[in-house]
Amino acid sequence: MLTEAGSQAWWIGAGALAQALFGARFLVQWLYSEARGRSRIPRAFWYLSVLGGAILLGYAIHRDEPVFIVGEATTLLIFLRNLQLLPRRSSRR
Repeated sequence: MLTEAGSQAWWIGAGALAQALFGARFLVQWLYSEARGRSRIPRAFWYLSVLGGAILLGYAIHRDEPVFIVGEATTLLIFLRNLQLLPRRSSRR
């Protein structure tokens, strides 16, 4: 049987693995976009991702949850980079 400390360590490890797997899908998308020189997902998706990611990062910091802090900070950087990769809107319509 796990002790309380052992149980805590197990859950932190499980959380880190889950965050890594969840974040890997954005890594795959990011590398795909970088290879093509542009983002392949609509601009609104990235704005919502940045907003949600920033709020979740604030929550993770408030809760002092290291797994979520690292995960959210990393994905937030990827979200911002994807916004940079989107083509600039033309002033002509």
